[in-house]
Amino acid sequence: MSTDLSLDEVLTQMGAAGRRLDHMGAVEAGAGNISVSIAKGAEELGLAGRFPQAHPGTELPLPAPALAGRTVLVTGSGCRLRDVAQSPEANVSAFVVDEGGLTGTWYTHPAKAYARPTSEFNSHLAVHNDQVAMRGVDFQAVIHAQPPYLVQLSHIKELRSTTAFNRRILRWEPETIVQLPQGIEVLDFMVPGGQELMENNVRALRDHVIVLWSKHGIMVRSDVSPLAAVDKAEYAETGAMYEVRNIQSGGLGEGVTDDELRAVITAFGVETDLV
Repeated sequence: MSTDLSLDEVLTQMGAAGRRLDHMGAVEAGAGNISVSIAKGAEELGLAGRFPQAHPGTELPLPAPALAGRTVLVTGSGCRLRDVAQSPEANVSAFVVDEGGLTGTWYTHPAKAYARPTSEFNSHLAVHNDQVAMRGVDFQAVIHAQPPYLVQLSHIKELRSTTAFNRRILRWEPETIVQLPQGIEVLDFMVPGGQELMENNVRALRDHVIVLWSKHGIMVRSDVSPLAAVDKAEYAETGAMYEVRNIQSGGLGEGVTDDELRAVITAFGVETDLV
């Protein structure tokens, strides 16, 4: 995907991603959120056609100077991601960030089903700002969800480290290391929506496309599309599912050995330091 996409196409992708996450059981009720950063302003995207209510000078949850002039689409607090596809205007709003990054014009629809953006908006905004500042990306999707197997494994103390966790989820399907060459960064439990989590999340997503918030959920980023971010989450969640099932069976499964993983890495030219 690229900045050539229309607003309708981006909203369609956000809806499809929400439905897929719902099918995975990763966004119960109003849990989970999606945002997309685009290097276009309100007129270029035609925001007023879908979100006719403009609220200039709206304070942002944190400074985002790298996003000045850009648009960030984000789901609303308490909204069900499975509803985005059917009613995007009711569940999504848009911010066009002002110069300096302290405020923006907030675009909403009269039928909006939320009072404010997601409570995780600070983490989304911080990741978008950091990735634009560091890499100059023109398009980025960020997803937060609670895939049950990944979260369940994060409750096991001896697995709650980046090295141990990745070894467990990478050992069940050869393609996982291909799709997630840097694996997942694992964070200790931190209060959702807080400053500590936001700062560690931004740091972790510089070197990884997925970060695990222990005992809570994950955040995933993609320069391609919201669905591409969900794809990465699916690979990780599938590895976690096999690991949980193996634990439940008494650890009978051997899994892919280190030598077998190295053979896959060589065959596919994977750049990784995980094995």
